[in-house]
Amino acid sequence: MPSKITTDLIDGIKEMVQTLATAHARSLAHLRYADLRIEVAEGKAATAENGASKFSGEDYGFSFGVRVLAGERMVAPGYFGRSLGAADLAELEKILKDGLKAAYRRAMANGELKATVREKFGSLGDSLMDTRLHPIAVRQEVVPAEYQIDPRNVGLAEMVSYTTDVSKQVAAVHAQLKYNFISTMTQLSRELFASSEGALIDQAFALTQGMCYVVAVADATSQELYDALGHQRGWEILEHGVNEPLIQFPTFIEFARGLAREAVDLANAPALPGTDGEVVVVTDPHYNTLVSHEIIGHPVELDRVLKMETAYAGRSWLLRNLDEHQVGRQVASPLVTAYSDPSLPGYGHYKYDHEGTPAKRVMHIEKGIFKGFMNSRQTAAIFGGDPNGHWKATDSSLVPLIRMSNTVFDRGDRDPREIIGEVEHGYYLVGHRIPSIAESRENFRISARKVYEIRSGQLGQLYRDGGIMADTRDYLMKVDAVGSDFRLYPIPNCGKGQPMQTKKLGNGGPTMRSRARLTGPVVGRLD
Repeated sequence: MPSKITTDLIDGIKEMVQTLATAHARSLAHLRYADLRIEVAEGKAATAENGASKFSGEDYGFSFGVRVLAGERMVAPGYFGRSLGAADLAELEKILKDGLKAAYRRAMANGELKATVREKFGSLGDSLMDTRLHPIAVRQEVVPAEYQIDPRNVGLAEMVSYTTDVSKQVAAVHAQLKYNFISTMTQLSRELFASSEGALIDQAFALTQGMCYVVAVADATSQELYDALGHQRGWEILEHGVNEPLIQFPTFIEFARGLAREAVDLANAPALPGTDGEVVVVTDPHYNTLVSHEIIGHPVELDRVLKMETAYAGRSWLLRNLDEHQVGRQVASPLVTAYSDPSLPGYGHYKYDHEGTPAKRVMHIEKGIFKGFMNSRQTAAIFGGDPNGHWKATDSSLVPLIRMSNTVFDRGDRDPREIIGEVEHGYYLVGHRIPSIAESRENFRISARKVYEIRSGQLGQLYRDGGIMADTRDYLMKVDAVGSDFRLYPIPNCGKGQPMQTKKLGNGGPTMRSRARLTGPVVGRLD
């Protein structure tokens, strides 16, 4: 057994992990299913503040998680997970066996308690059922990471120098820039999944990100902007940018300098007055990234929909109960199509989820008609339909949740310039900032980085601190134009669960046009 934590560790433990998940697990009485997840990550990070180095470091992550379905009178789940360190390597097999036993004991205890409750409460107890998993294709596969510059080969001193230089260049953009914070990170991770069904999946992921936060001040107005550039690639994306059909970024230096210039422009712009009624709104792909995240992605997570996480994350307006739901009904304009697709590139890309399900595109809205949800094997067994590979955890020690992959609005066929050019009077919202969403996601308020007034098809006055507010279904039903300019963007910090799990994923879409109320900090009225 190696004495150092690196991603190569997975090569030396594959056979042992597979044996534990199959022969050893199957020897446990009343066990119906077991899986074992191992994750190893190696990464580096650097930060700078106002042109000076602030922090740098390199570290590893090493964790495992076990799920068991077992029970004598009723079948129930049991979970166990923990983070590991180099000192655990010598006894790793024993630690994994102990974790499997702990999950098994929890499953057996849960099953016994469930059976007792079912017997005690008569017809009410009949709602308790054995925990079942929908069948899937069992795979054994190795999925390599994609990169040009291996994250493990990037020198920490090089990262510090680069990050500090970006911070210096941002500070030099304009005298009204009073603060900047720059961070960079690059890492390689490797995930091993083995199940009692015989699955053995080894997936590796490279991930690199640059983040910029700036504050510009003009007179009594300050403007804070934050954005991140990222991809499942190596360090090359920061130095050379990304120029792919669906993902396009400049170099990180230009990205950060552009955000700084935007902050200065907005600090000198007037605040957007709100409106009492609806106006025509055109939203760009970056703004629609957050719209797709909040009003499509979260309300189609089937654990939320089935009220498994109501206490800490809310419900979904798309399903009242198993008999009353929106599947097959019109929820949007016929121009609107939305889906989640792990095969698309970026933060939301993977081939298998964390229960070994082959990931595939799931259609949520097709030409305005609601089609279905992201699911797991368990929720697919409850609600019906095939598992589509969206059960993911932040790391192996945590229980997976149903999470977005790349959740997007599909492209249309309109030139975005024509979509704006047809507007006699309206507003163009560019970039996203802050969401405020109802508990069941049936209405929303999302602010934009900047808002332009449209008059006679031309962009005019720039406004800051504005956004739109609308009923979700009403807003989607009023979409009357969808652009061909589809783009994917990274979401670096989507939170869900209790305890909170923060996940990197992808969202996006094209330019779209609808109607909504404008919101802003100014009490006033726009005609």
